[in-house]
Amino acid sequence: MSEATAERAMRAVLEIEAAQKLEAVQQAVRSFARPYGYDRFVLFSASPVSDEVVERIYWVEGDWFGDSQRVDARTYVRRCPFTRHVLEAREAFFWSKVQEQGGELYQVVRAPSGSGVQGLQVPVFGPQGLEGAMSLGGEQVEGSARVRLGLCMVATAAFFCARRLLEPPVGEWAGKLSQREREVLAWTAAGRRQADIAATLGLSERTVENHLRSARRRLGVATTAQAIRIAIRNGEIEG
Repeated sequence: MSEATAERAMRAVLEIEAAQKLEAVQQAVRSFARPYGYDRFVLFSASPVSDEVVERIYWVEGDWFGDSQRVDARTYVRRCPFTRHVLEAREAFFWSKVQEQGGELYQVVRAPSGSGVQGLQVPVFGPQGLEGAMSLGGEQVEGSARVRLGLCMVATAAFFCARRLLEPPVGEWAGKLSQREREVLAWTAAGRRQADIAATLGLSERTVENHLRSARRRLGVATTAQAIRIAIRNGEIEG
């Protein structure tokens, strides 16, 4: 990474780590990325145990689909194929999207080139594996190694700061789950179906679902996958 790019990336990371609001994180990312042609951003938490992969979108901005319409979280997840590809990634990868007669063609590429929307997807890993990702795109983006490394630094910092600002802190809910809720979550994390969990624990399927709903409420999350992730991080169930 060149000295100028490294200095700009470090400045952006420091601004992100000091941010008290998501808007400050967004501005730091924009300031670093836009000089290199990136003007579309999406930042989300993800989980390999969730069928939908994306748990929560913290930020989506820009003309992602070329129709100048505001893109909400649901539309982005439905239309972008890389929300699932991130499960197979072990490092950041460039992607491109071109219009063909049959529609939009998305592909992973070695480096951005040519016309069409293209960009970089940065998976973010933590103690439990994949925890989230950031995708940055534009129509004429720079894909040099120095810019890629800088974007990876900034995107990773942005993810962890956004999660700190928008989700309950690790440990805040520790010890709040009941024994039965921990059991049901642990079996669910192991991939067991609700019918199987009910039979194992001598409960009805409705009771199993009630325990999952109660666990989500206690942990302050919207999905069972999020509840599992927080319970693992808090040490209440094994990963």
